[in-house]
Amino acid sequence: MAKGRNVSDTGRDARREGRHAIIFAESFVSSEQFGSLFREGMGLVEETATYLDGKGREESRRLTRSGSLAYATESMRLTTRLMQLASWLLLQRAVGEGELSRLQAERDKARINLRDMQPPSSDETLLDLPQGLSALVTRSLRLQERICHLDRQISLGVAGSPAAVQDLNAVNHQIERLRSAFAGAKT
Repeated sequence: MAKGRNVSDTGRDARREGRHAIIFAESFVSSEQFGSLFREGMGLVEETATYLDGKGREESRRLTRSGSLAYATESMRLTTRLMQLASWLLLQRAVGEGELSRLQAERDKARINLRDMQPPSSDETLLDLPQGLSALVTRSLRLQERICHLDRQISLGVAGSPAAVQDLNAVNHQIERLRSAFAGAKT
């Protein structure tokens, strides 16, 4: 903590910053930009399902044994990634439509894994894949980057929200009580 600043100053700053970040989060999920991102993400889910059930299945039959293994691996990674991204988008839409509060969404988001999704195989392996699958993998990775960036921005705002600051103040109060108790025990 900066010298000369006390906990209440830090709380005030966090509340002020949190308010701006919460406002960003709430306005973003209600914006046309989010609507566009939502349509893009859900469209990619639908496009991937159509490809994997149709043309992708046909293309996979013509692959070598190692190509078939790479296809199966990448298609599973792709569908897992898209399910996680779609879950995040649906959760954000629920906040934007007032079905969930931001804090409820943050708790529910704990079940969504955006950052630890397996990356695609090596570039060499991707070259062996049909062009259609390779293009879908690339698009899903770009979408994942954008969503992870937005998620970080939203999460930073929630961490600085008044409720989070109140939790921080309660913890700091307990720490001060412990310090006082230990200081009294030493004398």
